[in-house]
Amino acid sequence: MMLSSLPGFIAMALVLALSKIPGLTMLGEVFELMINALPVILAVVAAKQVADLDDVSIVAGIVAGVLSVKGGIIGGIIGGILAGLLVQYIFRKCVEWKFPATTVNIAAGGIARLISGLAVFFLIAPVALKLGEGIRSLLDLLVSTNGTLAGLIAGLLIWPAIIGGVYHAAILPIVLLEMEKTGNSFLGAVDMVGLVMVSAGITLANIVSPRDKGEAAVAAPGFAINMGFGTFVVAAYPFMFSNKYIFAGAILSSGLGGLLVGLFDVRGTAYVPSFMAPLLSNNMTGFIIAMAGSLICSFLITLSINKISVKKSKNMVREQKANKVAG
Repeated sequence: MMLSSLPGFIAMALVLALSKIPGLTMLGEVFELMINALPVILAVVAAKQVADLDDVSIVAGIVAGVLSVKGGIIGGIIGGILAGLLVQYIFRKCVEWKFPATTVNIAAGGIARLISGLAVFFLIAPVALKLGEGIRSLLDLLVSTNGTLAGLIAGLLIWPAIIGGVYHAAILPIVLLEMEKTGNSFLGAVDMVGLVMVSAGITLANIVSPRDKGEAAVAAPGFAINMGFGTFVVAAYPFMFSNKYIFAGAILSSGLGGLLVGLFDVRGTAYVPSFMAPLLSNNMTGFIIAMAGSLICSFLITLSINKISVKKSKNMVREQKANKVAG
């Protein structure tokens, strides 16, 4: 649900970046408008995924989302889920009662969207808004208390989180909650330096000095996509899972990147081209340093491990040949 809605958040971040360019300050109003659109986007996605009734669930999600705007993205998600559940239930009941198809669509979409939207508008929105603000305030408190330590811990944990399946359930929602207000995020910056740049460094090392020729062919597309789109972190998995030292190097490099993000108090985002990411941050220079630091660190560690592995393989081949000759 969050991942499907991410393009809307990235579009908002791009508008925010463009609004800072002299002559384009009028885009600030567009940014404010897009913030209000985020709950609607999430409500539509939620309703569609829950009900999957095409136009009926989409329209129900739109209306529920509009009425959920005051609850922020949490309100939008709740409104969309409620709309999807009600659409599904009312649709099924109307079919059982043999209502005409047009009546079924109107009843299911109309009643579901109003009930769910009004429930969020009058009851859930204030609670959802406070919950979102509470999560953001807690993160801000942790970062302001010791940003360097917070960044280091986030960097060290982000690889285990994504491998363990926790990233999309826990980290991405917090990233989107941060972006909802400012257009960029502390954890979004850690995502870019800790996952994307580390993956890019590992794949680059396997292009420059692979353990065998086949690895270079696997690594090249992964490096290109990470640098060009900021999304393909799994490209590093084959190399990380095949060598525990590369795995440890990835976590170490991610920790370094997170530490630098905290040190420079960077807010940014992933899921964008690497050359564009600093433009969307609050600290361009700091973000460039953090990105370069984690990429270079993972590159050098992987390169060193690969060279050692190749050297060991050659020595083993020589020993085997020597044993054959001696035998």
